[in-house]
Amino acid sequence: MKIVAICGAGIGTSAILKVNAERVLDRLDIEADVTASDVASVRTTAADAQVILTSPELVDAIGATNADVVVIDNYFDLSELEAKLEAALG
Repeated sequence: MKIVAICGAGIGTSAILKVNAERVLDRLDIEADVTASDVASVRTTAADAQVILTSPELVDAIGATNADVVVIDNYFDLSELEAKLEAALG
């Protein structure tokens, strides 16, 4: 399974989201390849992704995709991330 964390520039916030998603997936005992990317590269990096994690502001910029787009309001809230990933993957 491939999960892509998207932010505006592809550096800071997507890296934080990536690390926290990996922590949550480990807790849930789910194997996945999690990568961080910027929104400009989303069509390439997320072309084969099952899930895209992003903030509410970037949803429209992602465009059409076959992946489940999961909106995360607080990148530091592992409980929110866990609940939303469980819902998307379950």
